[in-house]
Amino acid sequence: MDFFKYIHAVGTGEKGNRDLTLQEAKDMMEQVLKQEVYPEQVAAFLLGWRLKPETTDEFRGVVEACDGFVKKTPVANSLELGYPFDGKVNNPFMFPLIAKVLQDADLELVVVGDDLTPAKSGITLKEVATHIELSRNAHYFDRADFFKEMHDLTQLRMRLGLRTGLNTIEKLTHVASSEFAITGVFHKPFVKKYVEVFSHRYKQFGLIQGNEGTPELFSKGRLWVVNGADVEEFIIDPAYYGINYTKSWDKITLEESLEQTNNPSDEFLKLARLNAAVYLFVSQKAKTIEEAYEKLNG
Repeated sequence: MDFFKYIHAVGTGEKGNRDLTLQEAKDMMEQVLKQEVYPEQVAAFLLGWRLKPETTDEFRGVVEACDGFVKKTPVANSLELGYPFDGKVNNPFMFPLIAKVLQDADLELVVVGDDLTPAKSGITLKEVATHIELSRNAHYFDRADFFKEMHDLTQLRMRLGLRTGLNTIEKLTHVASSEFAITGVFHKPFVKKYVEVFSHRYKQFGLIQGNEGTPELFSKGRLWVVNGADVEEFIIDPAYYGINYTKSWDKITLEESLEQTNNPSDEFLKLARLNAAVYLFVSQKAKTIEEAYEKLNG
């Protein structure tokens, strides 16, 4: 099918633009992943698509296309953590420490990493996962291994230098066929989009106002838990649990990030336990976050 019609749909201005159907979005993404179109055409579409902007049906079509390329390795009893691929700038990754906290809690954690994508130049999950010893219940998957077609778009995206619709849909790959998942979200309007695109893939699905768009809570924020058609909102405040961690506003290095994870302060460890409690709650291992936190501190 002619790819130009997709560029025309998103790149002709407010009066000429139109939304793609789910099937069109799936076809568009399949052509991109198979490299059946020129890189310039891909960049033109991604930029126009972002400005249009994207619809839920378009996102779902792109996700369905991606599903046809992902090589899955099922991990039983697992929670998929959806991280952005543009890295973290000011604070360390907490997931290795959270995994250690959960080693005896009967829950496997699944994370995915790759080379840096736009828009911020942070420390990537891949850099952390490949420079630290992960506990037995932490499963790292490199996208270059199980979804090379998406990995191969990285250089083009870096040249474009901007966030695109791919940033939204790529965080949850379902590579491990996990029953549960949680991902970070910046703004509340995106909660509805994520619910409509991803929640049907999981037994229970969570979204959290995490640090730098990650599923890691560093300060007071909201958690949304999706179970079927129900979306329940919770306010989580570390201070309620007696945690007085102060997040950083300054850029840190990979070495500093690893040091804080390998040798955590008492407050950082408490914060990891709170995040672990959230994961247990989303994975239906505890009836409440408070109950889970008490067990982890017992």
